Amino acid sequence: MSRPISDYAIVGDTHANALIARDGSVDWLCWPRHDSPALFLSLLDDEKGGSCRIELDGCSGTTRRYRPGTNVLETTFTTAGGRARLTDLMPVKPPDAEPDEGPDGEGESRLIRLVACEQGRVSGRFRIRPTFDYARRRCAPRLEAGTVLFEAGDQRLRVTASHPLAVEGEAASCAFTLAAGETAYLILTHGEDGRAAEIEGAAGVRACLDRTVDYWERWSARCTYDGPYREAVLRSALCLKLLTYAPTGAIVAAATAGLPEAVPGNRNYDYRFTWMRDASFTVTAFVMLGYVREASEFLRFLREADGSFGRDTRLLYGITGETPPEEALPHLSGWRGVGPVLIGNAAVDQDQHDIYGELMRALCGFLEAVGYDPPEKVNDRLPEVLDNLTARALACRDAPDHGIWELRTERRHLTHTKAMIWVALDNAARIGRNIAGVPPARIAAWERAAAEIREEYLTRAWNPEKQAFAGIYDTDILDAAVLRVVLFGAIDARDPRIEATLAAIERELGAGDLIYRYRAPDGLDGREATFTPCAFWRVGCLALAGRTAEATAVFERLIARGNDLGLFAEEIDAETGEQRGNTPQGFTHMALINAAIRLQACIAEFGMEGGPAAR
Repeated sequence: MSRPISDYAIVGDTHANALIARDGSVDWLCWPRHDSPALFLSLLDDEKGGSCRIELDGCSGTTRRYRPGTNVLETTFTTAGGRARLTDLMPVKPPDAEPDEGPDGEGESRLIRLVACEQGRVSGRFRIRPTFDYARRRCAPRLEAGTVLFEAGDQRLRVTASHPLAVEGEAASCAFTLAAGETAYLILTHGEDGRAAEIEGAAGVRACLDRTVDYWERWSARCTYDGPYREAVLRSALCLKLLTYAPTGAIVAAATAGLPEAVPGNRNYDYRFTWMRDASFTVTAFVMLGYVREASEFLRFLREADGSFGRDTRLLYGITGETPPEEALPHLSGWRGVGPVLIGNAAVDQDQHDIYGELMRALCGFLEAVGYDPPEKVNDRLPEVLDNLTARALACRDAPDHGIWELRTERRHLTHTKAMIWVALDNAARIGRNIAGVPPARIAAWERAAAEIREEYLTRAWNPEKQAFAGIYDTDILDAAVLRVVLFGAIDARDPRIEATLAAIERELGAGDLIYRYRAPDGLDGREATFTPCAFWRVGCLALAGRTAEATAVFERLIARGNDLGLFAEEIDAETGEQRGNTPQGFTHMALINAAIRLQACIAEFGMEGGPAAR
């Protein structure tokens, strides 16, 4: 049976990621990029999907942690004969200059597994069985000068180890017996360029570990958040950094594909792509934590992926700009038998008009953070970008769309979308007043249109019988996305109608501290779990309304719902508490960071008792 989704940790090198289970099994790895075909994928099929396992004789339990301030994973195994610590890392070479002044660290397309006996005596083995191209290519391993080379067409994986390797059919193994103070290691290197030979012996492995730890510790030291939730915030930031693709600045929505949002159901999507919608929260999260370079690189990616200066902005991009089609992998059983496993994403063909507000808010937040003195890659032809994005937003102000939740139903007039069009125009005006080249008459026109749109959604979305802002115009259908527009200022957090809306959402979409996105038909099978970012949005709304004590209590209970390492998937099953959907999910960790920052600011403004707005 598939392991719980919360069992998985992540290590990576800002090019690719590996997911490692609590027992030390690498069950997901796409190489050389986040969106490359998986070569370990027992996460999605126990039988057909390959893995890189460690088996310690007489193992009775494990504990794990990340080395503080890093993405280096340490798993401690207790066995009948002793205790061993497994260290997993994907090496990153620190840059020669500080990251804000030069290139970021370089990945090596390598996974290193170092096991050290800390007490007594331990014995065990590594077992490596890659299944290339989502288990669609047969693999032919062979021994070469003490290493094992796995080949499947043009795909290659080189295995180097401290102890002798043996080939067993389509797999390889490496047995070891260690006394206290002794170590064994395994090195997996993608491709065939000779880099495996660069690491010589245990001393070379240790040096590589030290360089990688140094990189992550230096990166974490730049985090400017000093609030009470620094550990959770920094872990979320480290997770977002792992989801970046350093060569382009793209950030994938999650590390995985095909993990289900509903059990049973058919909501098994591929999240290894960049959504425009993530832009505003990503940029805000990085900038507010002091990571201006990462925010700048992400905006550069969005600008370059578009290439039209806002004339052809789309909602979804591959990490090098291409648009992937959606494809089913029927030969895979799926996590716990829930299929079909999907790669690519059909949402790329949808109409989602909120994206103009997302990108404009990201630009505005970044420009304000850098005092309107951005790098050239962000500043290039900025007045033209404003003109193009606002023109597109205005052109669709009266058009229905599929919206933030990518509903596979007919297009509708969605409150969140209309409010985000207001966000686009409002933020364009804010930018226009602070840069050269934007005529005052044009700014005034954006402001007039924004006021008209705001009046429309405040009127048409309000349902007096429900006493709430509905998610769809002229209906009584509730949608937690309405909470999100409050965080952008599209509806005043202290408007009594918002307090009533929040109460209605808690009553009809809530499950304790958790929140469902909606309960309306969406054209898909199965009932999905609660959407974790929505729960963090609720925290922000409570804080903005001055209910800071309540917001704090909810926030602390929410962060405790992460796994033992502080990682979150997309959703949480309200009945079992199990995580659901792709993991770790960037949108959730962005929401956590922003909620922590907003909570700290609101406590400073209102005090912990909540001020006059508290109930």
